[in-house]
Amino acid sequence: MRTAALVVAVGLLAAGCSDGGGGEGAASPSASVTSSGTPSGTPVPSAPSSAVPQGPVKLAVAGTVATGIEVPWGLAFLPDKSALVTERDSGKVKRVAGGRATEVGSVEGVDASSEGGLLGIAVDPQYPTRPYVYVYYSTGDDNRIARMTYQGNRLSGQQVILDGIPMAAVHNGGRLRFGPDGFLYAGTGDGSDRPNSQNDDSLGGKILRITTDGKAAPGNPQGRMWFSKGHRNVQGLAFDKDQLYAAEFGQDTWDELNTITAGANYGWPGAEGISKLDGMVDPIAQWKTDDASPSGIAVAQGHVFMAGLRGERLWAIPVADGKRTGEPVAFFTNQYGRLRTVEAAPDGSLWVTTSNTDGRGDVQDGDDRILRVTISR
Repeated sequence: MRTAALVVAVGLLAAGCSDGGGGEGAASPSASVTSSGTPSGTPVPSAPSSAVPQGPVKLAVAGTVATGIEVPWGLAFLPDKSALVTERDSGKVKRVAGGRATEVGSVEGVDASSEGGLLGIAVDPQYPTRPYVYVYYSTGDDNRIARMTYQGNRLSGQQVILDGIPMAAVHNGGRLRFGPDGFLYAGTGDGSDRPNSQNDDSLGGKILRITTDGKAAPGNPQGRMWFSKGHRNVQGLAFDKDQLYAAEFGQDTWDELNTITAGANYGWPGAEGISKLDGMVDPIAQWKTDDASPSGIAVAQGHVFMAGLRGERLWAIPVADGKRTGEPVAFFTNQYGRLRTVEAAPDGSLWVTTSNTDGRGDVQDGDDRILRVTISR
């Protein structure tokens, strides 16, 4: 992997101690978005690339994939095009196929809270040769990452590969994503203890990069477990080839979309939004916390798609080479409630989960659900 060249864009939104966003990113100008969801500010000049389709996208909800899921959090596709979904509070993992969500197992030791519980999930990139999935979850003492065997539509053999990630009722991070280098990336939160984010010896407030055995991945800064630091609460990670994007919750003012480089410092708790502090990386876009509060993100067709919790909308942010190439545009504002996770599906669509049963939303008939969203131009 070209570690020094790897760039991560992070979309982050925060609202106090509740699900919200805030983070830091590349040095290109940041766009602000008004509370009405109308883009404002001057667009960043486009950087044409033959590999990135140009022009705006149109999104449409093509249907509902599944309903009746309790607080869905992580979602990962299997080679057979079905998906595994975690339920935050119950600790259950469900397989979504044929329009139904069927329980395939549960994770032991899950201690749910207002933002903690069973969170992210990732499928081994060599599955089914290596029949493993990886889960991020909260216990009564810490956050942990475990490896489990998934065969015959059943989970078994839970093995903790990393523990000691700071845990609190809020700010637990939790997103898992395999990179093209084969290593596992994990977004963590500061565990409501702000100094963790700048403490090199803490796993809190970081983007971790580890092996499938839970060791520090080769090439990490100073051989540590983390890849970048100075984060408040990272709940979104997505790759576009070897470029990583990440979403992070802010505190009271700004949620952020950042580009991440190895060893970079994204500023929390000293910075929230564009701060222009020496040695800190600013975001490529920022939002008022009422408009985003982002959790999951996905990359498709030259855009980062970012799910908003408090904002109750799906943001489409045009990007190329780690930079923002135009204004963010909001879709589905206040139509489906809180949106938690977005993943690029094998058929080219997006799967988007609602999060209305998490204690902070207005529950609609069929909640929580997975929506299938098509992309066109």
